[in-house]
Amino acid sequence: MHHSALLNVMIAAARKAARSLKRDFGEVENLQVSLKGPANFVSAADRKAEEALYAELTKARPGYGFLGEEGGIREGDDKTHRWIVDPLDGTTNFLHGIPQFAISVALEREGAIVAGLVYNPITEELFIAEKGKGAFLNDRRIRVAGRKNLSEAVLACGLAHLGHGDHATVKRETGAMLDQVAGLRRFGAAALDLAFVAAGRFDGYWERSLSAWDVAAGIILVREAGGFVTDCDGGDAMLDVGEVAAGNDTIRKEIVRVLKSL
Repeated sequence: MHHSALLNVMIAAARKAARSLKRDFGEVENLQVSLKGPANFVSAADRKAEEALYAELTKARPGYGFLGEEGGIREGDDKTHRWIVDPLDGTTNFLHGIPQFAISVALEREGAIVAGLVYNPITEELFIAEKGKGAFLNDRRIRVAGRKNLSEAVLACGLAHLGHGDHATVKRETGAMLDQVAGLRRFGAAALDLAFVAAGRFDGYWERSLSAWDVAAGIILVREAGGFVTDCDGGDAMLDVGEVAAGNDTIRKEIVRVLKSL
């Protein structure tokens, strides 16, 4: 498949960062028996991957701004473009040797996401999308699922954990949704959850307490796959408020309806 110059830049950066992540993931299992545990090792792997992405992306597009999970905001001379990057979405999975994690790269142009990439280095699944050009998984066109009823839908969600998230809200929302859906899944990597919605694997997904780098690439993947993404109130403030509701138009509206009823 022929990719645009922009996507080629993003893919090359992701693959370079993925090489170190794959090596480091292979070491995690050996560290599980350590009393100290692999947490420090994984933090270093995260930072190393982000620096690889930053180096490759800025070499190809000098002047673009950069927002990363590890390094925060790095201003560029070009104020109209910004990379939004998560070098390791699904850190807890990585830490425990679970191969459900991804590199996420998005490009924001004048406040709108125009391209996105989500790449799992272990499964070699590469999800890409560019505004107006569709969404693809390893060069195969993908579309959101067509189910219209929550009773037939499998949804992904987020769960609060120790020291993070609004536990009471999560319990309320998941409890309400359990009564209406065919199944709930919590896979632990927001970028991949959105990519799976784009590919039709999940019918829908919602989560709160997220950061821009968790969801930026996934938003354009879902939209270019024919789906819809809003915040949990049905608005367009996903990156600002750190929450998403996604699916085809009907399922997304049903998710928002349930959440707003609580």
